[in-house]
Amino acid sequence: MIKNQSFSTSFKIALYGLVSAFKEERNFRLQCVAGAAVIVTMVVLGLTPVEKSILMVTILMVLSLELINSQIEKFLDLIEPNHHPRVKIIKDFSAGAVLLSAIGSVVIAALIFLPHLIS
Repeated sequence: MIKNQSFSTSFKIALYGLVSAFKEERNFRLQCVAGAAVIVTMVVLGLTPVEKSILMVTILMVLSLELINSQIEKFLDLIEPNHHPRVKIIKDFSAGAVLLSAIGSVVIAALIFLPHLIS
């Protein structure tokens, strides 16, 4: 935060960042849609507050990691616009972090939703 910058200004900047990511990043949009589907399913199934909390943290973790991944990729493209093996490794690592969180979120969703769907 810039010194003497108001909270509302900081909030507007952060909100603009989320809107920009939604407009520019296909994966972020897809993950937002998946997160919204999980939220709707949560409400329909009448999950417990703990189950809802776990799913919300999981959704926010995946979305946050996707934002960080996009940030890393854009920064690396800026400083090294040409293909470079080290840049590829860094991008692959950051994409791998998103993949791990997405796989984990699917497992968590299955563990929470399946007992409700089976009964």
